[in-house]
Amino acid sequence: MTAKPHLDRNHARHLLGQMIRIRAFEERCAELYTQQKIRGFLHLYNGEEANAVGLMEALSPQDAIVATYREHGHAIARGIAMGPLMAEMYGKANGASGGRGGSMHIFSRAARFYGGNAIVGGGLPLAVGLALAEKMKRGTGVAVCLFGEGAAAEGEFHESLNLAALWKLPVLFVCENNLYAMGSAIERTESETDIHHKAEAYRIPSQRIDGMDVVAVEAATRAALEEVRAGGGPRFLECMTYRFRAHSMFDAQLYRDKAEIERWKERDPIRRFGEWAVASSLLHKDDIAALEKEAASEVDAAVAFAEAGPWEPVGDLSKFVLMDKVPA
Repeated sequence: MTAKPHLDRNHARHLLGQMIRIRAFEERCAELYTQQKIRGFLHLYNGEEANAVGLMEALSPQDAIVATYREHGHAIARGIAMGPLMAEMYGKANGASGGRGGSMHIFSRAARFYGGNAIVGGGLPLAVGLALAEKMKRGTGVAVCLFGEGAAAEGEFHESLNLAALWKLPVLFVCENNLYAMGSAIERTESETDIHHKAEAYRIPSQRIDGMDVVAVEAATRAALEEVRAGGGPRFLECMTYRFRAHSMFDAQLYRDKAEIERWKERDPIRRFGEWAVASSLLHKDDIAALEKEAASEVDAAVAFAEAGPWEPVGDLSKFVLMDKVPA
């Protein structure tokens, strides 16, 4: 039986507020990138907010998360404060990863958020290792691994799913299928475009869901987690979603039609859920305006936090890189 979320006014406001917060953060990051405040690679999450919010809403504090390099939304939904996140974008010492990770390597031990990972598919074996550790210590946590459909072409994908199934590990695999692995349409790279069928080949129960529907994502995640926690072994969710922006800020985005982007924008998860909540009398238009104002203020404060943050001293360059002493 699917464990459906309880959609009262407070929960609806929370879900919508989380998605609005992520969108506001990402839009500001894009602005700051053009101002050269943020440098390096930057992969934005616009359009995919329902996945992060629905997923993280269903998790427990003891669960571990391994994310992709498009992980700002995951981190915000997990509860990592915007100030340290923005400072990390700047490369400041008060950033979430001490300014050493930048956009693609957000980390928080307190939140059990074990990265962003810049390697396509690189997080899959890490999640399997976390799940194995949890099983060996007889814990109740689940390792949750997020990745894009492009990772399904990597060897780590198949190795990780095989071991997780073989050892019945407490891991939830979540494929955020946005149809384009960087600049390649999925039908050009995958002979089997239904990614969840690949998991079924390893006898892992899998499901394809609407990744533009925050309620559907939360409900499917809760149901899958119940089965994993009951000792059923790994589960696999394929969330069909779409990024509204280019793959990264360097991407000219010549591989997809503008008309396709506009069609997907009609299914914007924020507008879609907001309009439904208003029509269902769970929220009022004034609630949405208030949430947008709160998010804008929070992002402003995060930028101020990052701007005021210190740069790491040059003398600390070898910190966490070289050992001071060789163990006896």
